[in-house]
Formats: sequence, C-alpha cells, structure tokens
Amino acid sequence: MNLPSVIILSLGGTIAMTESDRGGVVPTLSGDALVAAVPQLKRIAAIEARSFRQLPSAQLQFEDIEALAQTIAELDAAGPRGFVITQGTDTIEETAFALDRLLDIDSPVVVTGAMRNPTVAGADGPANVLASVQVAISDAARGLGCLVVMNDEVHAARFVRKMHTSRTDAFASPASGRIGWVAEGRFRLALRPPRMPGLALAGEGRPAQVALVAAGLGDNGEQVRALLAAGGFDGLVVEATGGGHVSLGMAESLEEAARAMPVILASRIGVGDTLTGTYGFPGSEIDLQRRGLLVSGCLDGRKARVLLALVLRHCPGGRDAVADAFAPWSGDSSCAS
Repeated sequence: MNLPSVIILSLGGTIAMTESDRGGVVPTLSGDALVAAVPQLKRIAAIEARSFRQLPSAQLQFEDIEALAQTIAELDAAGPRGFVITQGTDTIEETAFALDRLLDIDSPVVVTGAMRNPTVAGADGPANVLASVQVAISDAARGLGCLVVMNDEVHAARFVRKMHTSRTDAFASPASGRIGWVAEGRFRLALRPPRMPGLALAGEGRPAQVALVAAGLGDNGEQVRALLAAGGFDGLVVEATGGGHVSLGMAESLEEAARAMPVILASRIGVGDTLTGTYGFPGSEIDLQRRGLLVSGCLDGRKARVLLALVLRHCPGGRDAVADAFAPWSGDSSCAS
C-alpha cells in the first residue's frame, strides 16, 4: 500500500525534552525519537523525520524560522503530502504566523508541540504528533496556510493564541474559534479562512530589531522615550489600551518614534480589531494615526511584531512597504472565517 509522505521537522521544545542532571528538562530528543514514540504513524503515512534545530522555543530567532521556511519550500518540490513542525509551545503562535507569511504552497504545514514533557504522566506530545500527521495527510487541509494542531483542535496561524501557561488545552482562537478538529483519526474542517498573500523572501534577511511595548495605567511614554534614547531599533509595535488608546504623554512620545521608524498601533486586548475611526480625543486611534502610526488591523501585538520584522528584514521600500503589508489586515475579509 502506498502511504502518503509526511516530513517531520523538529525544532526542540518541551515535546523533545528529557531530564537534565543539572535539574529540570532540556531538549534532547531527535525527530526520529519523536516518531518512534508514536507507532501508529507507520500505519497512516510514510514519515521522514529531520532534526532541524534543538532549542527551547524562546531561543528561536527569525533566522531559524526563515531557514525553516526555505527548507520547506525546497522539500515541497519533491511532492510530499504535507509537513509537521514540532517545537516548544512558548512561541508557536509567532512561528506559525511567520511560516504562514513566508510560505506560498498548498501542501499542509502543521505546527505542534506539547504542554507536558515526555518524563511526566499524561505527556501529550505523541497524541499531538499523531493528530498533526492526520491533518497533514488530509486533502481538506490543502491551501489553508500554516496550521497549529494541539489537543485534537486545529487552528489557523493568524488566529491562534496560547491562553494558559501549562494546561493541555492551552491553545485557542478567541477571535474566530478553531477552524476544525480531529475525530477518529480524521480532520474535520469547519471553517475555511480566506487565503492571505505571502511575503517573498528577498535573499538573506537584513538585521532588524523590532520592539514591543504595552501601554498601561499611568504610562506617559517613559518606555518609548527610553527606547528612543537607547537606539538600535528599526521598528516599534505598541499594544495600546482598548481599541487603540494611550495617554497624551505616550502619544507625544509615539509621534516622535514614528518620525524615526515605522510604529504599529495594536491593542493589548489581543482579540478584536484595532479601531481606526471611532474615538477622536488626544491619544485615541484617530489622533495616533495623524501622528504617523499605522494600524495593525486584526493582528495582535505579537503577530504585528512578526509581520513588521519580516517586512523590515526582507522588503525594500521603507514605511510604504510596511503600510502595504499591514493594509490587508484591516481589509474587509482579512480576518473573516
């Protein structure tokens, strides 16, 4: 029987961790070891496992994810049914969104991990790997962009968020809901989000440092002014309160920042659009746009930071290129299901 081929690329993370003699767990298991822990895989797919990185996900860099995207694009030419990426859960939502922006292929790309490491009872890694392969071999998953599969739930990269530090049901898509699930070994697709255009890689990425600052009660822009004084940053994402609001003092510091670099206005809420034309007081979203800030649309601060960094690293054109990249996320269908 000819089984569909799936390439598993492991990056490390909790799913690959074992006990260290210095205390705690560290990533040590190879891609082959992860596959060996799931004997059911050999009945549903021809698996090729590769150990791409061996890192906790907090240590992953944009260079790692760009190299991963390039590798996936090259391997896709050989015609596998799909890809599964295993990594730590701390940055899954960012990695998945970056891959979603960088890849323009129809083959399913599924990112998964584990909330419980292999040394504890009820480790969820093997079940997540199995469910991810079941999604990757499904025709229904083609053309959906990058997906995250955890706890038998399937999420689109643009929506998914890690909502809990340790539970196995840590991942959710509060803005839209999951787009599907796995039942009896089969992927059930419930929602098909519109496809968004990817970003073309223009050679090796240029260094680009993007800061992420959250506004809060009593914040008058001190963080932003300190950031400007320190230098070394190429862009800034501000997670404003509510629909996109800051104090007058912070608005003034953000205006100064926008004269030096692209500044993206997002909401610290994490769910819902950043507003564009409702409030007009000093420090509101209307005022901040007049001061030169660009709006993130339906992207939360972390995903806005990923998109801004990728644009600055790979797309010539300065602020205009940034504006063009963010415009679709405020469009009529960018975050529709």
